[in-house]
Order: sequence, then structure tokens, then C-alpha cells
Amino acid sequence: MDNLSDTLKKLKITAVDKTEDSLEGCLDCLLQALAQNNTETSEKIQASGILQLFASLLTPQSSCKAKVANIIAEVAKNEFMRIPCVDAGLISPLVQLLNSKDQEVLLQTGRALGNICYDSHSLQAQLINMGVIPTLVKLLGIHCQNAALTEMCLVAFGNLAELVFLFYFTESSKEQFASTNIAEELVKLFKKQIEHDKREMIFEVLAPLAENDAIKLQLVEAGLVECLLEIVQQKVDSDKEDDITELKTGSDLMVLLLLGDESMQKLFEGGKGSVFQRVLSWIPSNNHQLQLAGALAIANFARNDANCIHMVDNGIVEKLMDLLDRHVEDGNVTVQHAALSALRNLAIPVINKAKMLSAGVTEAVLKFLKSEMPPVQFKLLGTLRMLIDAQAEAAEQLGKNVKLVERLVEWCEAKDHAGVMGESNRLLSALIRHSKSKDVIKTIVQSGGIKHLVTMATSEHVIMQNEALVALALIAALELGTAEKDLESAKLVQILHRLLADERSAPEIKYNSMVLICALMGSECLHKEVQDLAFLDVVSKLRSHENKSVAQQASLTEQRLTVES
Repeated sequence: MDNLSDTLKKLKITAVDKTEDSLEGCLDCLLQALAQNNTETSEKIQASGILQLFASLLTPQSSCKAKVANIIAEVAKNEFMRIPCVDAGLISPLVQLLNSKDQEVLLQTGRALGNICYDSHSLQAQLINMGVIPTLVKLLGIHCQNAALTEMCLVAFGNLAELVFLFYFTESSKEQFASTNIAEELVKLFKKQIEHDKREMIFEVLAPLAENDAIKLQLVEAGLVECLLEIVQQKVDSDKEDDITELKTGSDLMVLLLLGDESMQKLFEGGKGSVFQRVLSWIPSNNHQLQLAGALAIANFARNDANCIHMVDNGIVEKLMDLLDRHVEDGNVTVQHAALSALRNLAIPVINKAKMLSAGVTEAVLKFLKSEMPPVQFKLLGTLRMLIDAQAEAAEQLGKNVKLVERLVEWCEAKDHAGVMGESNRLLSALIRHSKSKDVIKTIVQSGGIKHLVTMATSEHVIMQNEALVALALIAALELGTAEKDLESAKLVQILHRLLADERSAPEIKYNSMVLICALMGSECLHKEVQDLAFLDVVSKLRSHENKSVAQQASLTEQRLTVES
């Protein structure tokens, strides 16, 4: 290591007077020392202060810039050397060297920047702000035959794309990617690759990029979907681990591309598109990954009414029900969840509800009532709620199903799973609101569901509060005698007083609370509670409310309370 000290001293002198032969010799010695003992050599380089001189050796005119960049790349493998490299002002001249035409300079420069900025979001963000993305895209296009340079670009894209699209970066940074032809270059590169590792590396760049809707569309237009479909076809029957991984990655990416509205619609092509038809063929497949991707793809295609109507008219519901049927006993939870998601989305257009009900979707979905998996429970509840919307007969049929109602009441207490708890409450309310049936109300009362509807009226979500209040008003109007004890023990009257007195309550909440108060007057015990709480004071103040409907209902409620007092 004494030789190293001499080399560093000599390098300090030659770096200043730029004696090329001596400089090259010193740099070669340094590279040899780093190859033998990187950590110790790096410590000596830092102590010598030579890093500060490297910036002047990284100019486009310098004949030794590739070797200097190589040395920086080597020392920056050590975490303790990264900040000193930044402090020595090396990032800016290195970024300038990315415009070089020399492939060795480009490779070493890319390595140096990659190692300095490794695992540092702030330094990677600095590179983005310095405009490296368009430069790297250009390099990928020009030097696609150079495997080492291509790999360097891919690693850089992977890191930068992950930072930009998965860490909620600024729109201008996302624009840097979207305004280049990166999609086209990556797809072109992807088509040439036959090695699994290389394709995997490109996948790692594509996944974060495909989070952006503009780039999704660019990738679709560049022909990525056709490449993915080909991979699926090639790998579907293989049991090799690499092929199974590639099948999963390819089909997952395909589903991700469908999350963009424009890219999804382009691939749907009015239900006639070859991509859509191929995805349909995945659903009856025996491969769980393809079944999952197929069901998720249908859920994504089912994001507008026209697509949903077309798919229901062309038999997609039967395919999804067949798929669910194959996963009832010890089934694949992700496939169950995906198929239920698709059915839920398909049930949104009004015209589809009756068709899906008559196809037997309700019965198919109810087979999963015993599921203990919250994601499946959540989608099951959402699907049933969509199906019974404005479908009185179906709502009544389901509302009289004691097993279902008891399960809903049980899930209304699933405090560890807010989504399941919320959807259970909403479905309980929907069964009453859409059926307007005394039998449904009796089933819900007998199953202990009233207290949950009362609690739902205090939800932080106005839509849920409103749904609860409307359901409770129907209970009070149709079956007050059956429900009054439960309404009393759930402290409904006190909750209504609080909602009316709270200035933050939405106008529709105040309105429906007053409608409910009037409906409760038919019960002796609840009537007494209303009188004891001096509702007249609260209601009379609402007569001057800025919302006309609220003010009008306040006058009517005040009259009713006065007459009944």
C-alpha cells in the first residue's frame, strides 16, 4: 500500500498539469489497487483529497475520462464514499458525459452515477431534475446492440421509474418519461430478447412505467400486448420455474395495462378485439394464473356501461359462474376474489341486473357465504348489493334468507376488517330500502340487525348515514311494533338528537333524521324519549336553515311534535 500512497501523491501533481502518460499510469495503478482491496483503497483515496480533482478530469476533452469514471464507479460501491463523491461535485460532470459517443465512457459513467445514487431517492431525484431520462432513452435506442450499455440503461430506468411512479413524484418528472419514446424502445428491445433474465429485467422497468396512463397507451400502441400474449401461449403448459414466473409476470402486466381507460378501450375494440377474445379464453383454462388474469381483465374491461352490457349479452356471466363453481370447495382465493370483482362491475348497469339475476348469479355468489377470507367476503357483499339495486323481488328474496342475514349481522361486527363491516351494513340497509318488505324487516329484527343500522347512522360517510336513516324510516313506517325495543336499546332517539344539533351534519342527514323522528312518534316508549330530549328546541332552529327542504321539513316536524306533546 506504500505504492498506493506514492501513486496518489503523483496523481495529485499530474492531475493538475495534465501530463497524459503519467496520468494514465497512475489511474491504472489505482484501478489495480481497487481490484485487490476496494474498501481500503477507497479509504485512502478519500483521505488523500484526490476526489476533488476528479471533476476536472471528467471533461469531454479529457482522454482519461473513462478510467476516472471507472474509478468513481468502483469507490462508490462503498456506502461511505457516496456522499464524498457528491461533495466533490462529481455528479454534474458525470451527467454531461452521458452525451458522449464513446461506449466505454458511457458505460463507466452510467456505473458511476448508478453507484453514487444507489438507494438514495434524493440523489436519484436530482438526476431526474438534471434531465437524464430523455438522455438514457436516446442511449438505449442508439446502443441497443451493446449488451452492457443496454443493461446499464435498464437498471437506471428501473430505479428511476420506480421512484417516479411508485413514490408519488411530481407530474413534471412523470412527463419526462411520457414525453420520450421509451415505450417504443423497450418493446423493441423486449421483442429481441430470448433469455429469461434479460426479459425479467425489462419487465422490472415496464411494471412501474405501466402505472402511468399515458405510458400504458404508448405501450399498447408499441405492440407490448401482442408480446405478452405470445409469452402466455408459449409458457402456459410449462412446469419450469422460470416459465411459470414469466407467465405470471406477463399476465399481471397485461392486466395492469387494462387499468388505463384509453388503453383498455383500445384493446376492447367494441368486444371484437383479438386481445379481448384471447383474454376470454383464459377463464376456462386449467391454469390458476390465467384464470386469475382473465377474471381481473374482465373486471377491468367492465369499467363502463357499454362494455358491461356487451359482455353480459355475449355470455360472460356464465363463464364467470362456471369459474366460480370450480373454486367453491378449497378454491383459490385470488381467483374467487377476481371473479366476484368482475361480476360486481358487470352488475352496475341497470339493464344488466335482471339478466344476471335470471342467470342465477345470486345463487352462485351465495355459495361463498361460508368463506372466512375478508377479500372474498367484501366482493361477495358488493356484488349482492349491486344486483338488488332497484330490484324489489330479488331484495325481498335475499332479505328473507335467514342464513344470509345472520351472516351479515356477524360481519357487521368485523372490526378488524372495515371494508367488510361497511359493506355488510350497506347490504342490510339495501335489503330493506329496495324490498320495502315487512318480512325482510322481521328477519333483520329477529337476527339482531337493528343495532347495526342505528350505528351506521353515525358513520363518518354521509352516503352510509343516509342509507341507514332511510332504512330506519322504512322500519318505523312498516314494522315499528316489531322493532321498537331494539330501536330503544340502540339509543336511536339520542343519536337523532345529536345529528340534528350538530352543525356539521349534511342537509340530507338533518332532513331524513326529522322524517324518522315523525315516524317514531307511533311508538309510546320512543315518543316519550323524544319529548324528554326537548327536540322542539333543536327542530325550531332548523326552520331558518339555508336548505329549503330542511327548513320545510323542520316546520312539518315542529307541527307534529307540538300536536303530539
